[in-house]
Amino acid sequence: MAAPSEAVIQARGLTRRFGELTAVDSLDLSVVPGEIFGLVGPDGAGKTTTLRMLAGIMAPTSGEGRVAGCDLKTNPEGIRNHLAYMSQRFGLYPDLTVRENINFYADLYGVPRSERKNRMGELLDFSRMSPFTTRRAGDLSGGMKQKLQLICALIHTPRVLLLDEPTNGVDPVSRREFWRILHRLLQQDVAILITTAYLDEAERCNRVGLINNGRLLAAGSPEETRGLMRGRILSVRSDQARAVSRLFSRDLPSISTTVFGDTVHVVCEDLETTRSAAQRLLDEQGLPYRDIREAMPSLEDVFVSVMGQEESVTGGNGEETEAEAVPEGIAVEVRELTRRFGRFVAVDRVSFKVPRGEIFGFLGPNGAGKSTTIRMLCGLLRPSDGGGTVAGYDIGRESEQIKQHIGYMSQKFSLYEDLTVEENIDFYGGIYGLTGERLAARRDWAVSMAGLEQRRKSLTAVLSGGWRQRLALACAILHEPPIIFLDEPTSGVDPLSRRRFWDLIYHMADRGVTVFVTTHYMEEAEYCDRIAMIYHGKMIALGSPRELKTTVMRDRILDVRCADSQRILEKVAALPSVHDVSLFGAGLHVACADTDAAAGEIRNLMASEGIPVERIEPVTPGMEDVFVSLIEAVDREEAEGTHG
Repeated sequence: MAAPSEAVIQARGLTRRFGELTAVDSLDLSVVPGEIFGLVGPDGAGKTTTLRMLAGIMAPTSGEGRVAGCDLKTNPEGIRNHLAYMSQRFGLYPDLTVRENINFYADLYGVPRSERKNRMGELLDFSRMSPFTTRRAGDLSGGMKQKLQLICALIHTPRVLLLDEPTNGVDPVSRREFWRILHRLLQQDVAILITTAYLDEAERCNRVGLINNGRLLAAGSPEETRGLMRGRILSVRSDQARAVSRLFSRDLPSISTTVFGDTVHVVCEDLETTRSAAQRLLDEQGLPYRDIREAMPSLEDVFVSVMGQEESVTGGNGEETEAEAVPEGIAVEVRELTRRFGRFVAVDRVSFKVPRGEIFGFLGPNGAGKSTTIRMLCGLLRPSDGGGTVAGYDIGRESEQIKQHIGYMSQKFSLYEDLTVEENIDFYGGIYGLTGERLAARRDWAVSMAGLEQRRKSLTAVLSGGWRQRLALACAILHEPPIIFLDEPTSGVDPLSRRRFWDLIYHMADRGVTVFVTTHYMEEAEYCDRIAMIYHGKMIALGSPRELKTTVMRDRILDVRCADSQRILEKVAALPSVHDVSLFGAGLHVACADTDAAAGEIRNLMASEGIPVERIEPVTPGMEDVFVSLIEAVDREEAEGTHG
């Protein structure tokens, strides 16, 4: 790595205050050309404020900094000539088409007409936005708007690239392609500073900084950062992971548990003692488990450990959660549900049933039809054909009754920015008919659940994105509805906040509340009881996470860890025994039929390239593997049909 004197981004004692609030506190930071530096931290930690100062948009209160040789205080205009900055808030023009927005930014950055055609085509292809170039930006889904803003930010090659949570709401296929683009920019010596809520993305950075309350707590390579983990991790795989987590939280002292699909992570000090106690409890309770062993900490584990806020995702204590039996019956049922917009078919003959008390995941790429389906189920959009029921009410004829029996958190921010936190809660409470002591009690609950006890009187406009999401969720379930629709509820929310969300979701589902959720966090998909996958408006798969992994994934998966997985990716993909390869955290997931043959070829390739191998081992496919496999299989079938 280059010496600090060669850094193209430098900050020394950088500080920003807003009245009595210190948003960024004496920050020291440097990023050199050809480096990706990831800044991660809780909501409101100061990440966005840091980027706004470095972009020359906001003046620091004290301290100093230079970007591309330009001083933050004396020459902010000079900085803007050398960087591209993508903010969390959309910088798009809703009345312009996709292509017109891209051309506008290309003109703004001075990209010659002779160069922009190939660049635009490459970016449109990686983002799967090519079919939508004539659509107005205002008519795009939230995730598609995010991808369009990515394209606009990358239409030129700057010296410095500042990205504020650029892949929020973007599906896994597009996220993988986006990181390929970033690594190509590194080869052109671009310095990249990125904030992200996806901790697997932070694994791909050259260095990572953990920030909290405006202060940089630690910085180093992902491997160095993992060394900050307090305690060790015991991993337990079970088909009843939520029950296992509840049991451990109740009967094992001084530990914290987190559920990751069919796996429970137990953070403890004494691994062997905890392993023995865990096995004894599981055997006594007759709970099945397939594997119990030590696991390497992920950056998400480290994030929670360093922040000192380990939380259980067990949904309350065991006795309380298990006290009520879930009533039988169907909460949601749709038959041949279809929605057209002119000639465009957004949802194409979708059918499924959701029992009461089920956590039902709805997955698909941006623009696949997820949000359109939810809007029909919530009575906000009439179906073109087909039908169904929600809470026993017909979605075509009884939309008003449906609205009284559901909670709905939309992808778009649905609160009023010029109202305070409490005023927003009171407004939604009034809509749902809450008054008096009942409203006061639910208001206190909502403020506590959202973690906004100190910000009751704050305007919603000044809250960070994560706090807004929490407040929106609290307002959506204020009236304790039997069915909840959550459209990407944790997009852009830090890991601690996501755990709080899922703690609440588990708690409600165990009491018979039906949760219908869309997400692009594949770990969250693992938390669902069943998953439906939709692509191009059609249902392409339905089943439990385990069923999808065993029936859809015919290939075996090799997890490959090495020093520079991005550089070797294309050469691994060309090996005879390899069917497919993709970035996965800091490593690669290799799909193949014969793991021994593929592992041998990969080791020989690494040796010839002089790249040390950390490990190559077979692993159980994750939901991200399943997601990508399904999407690519449909694309291949459509391409073969077209050629035929």
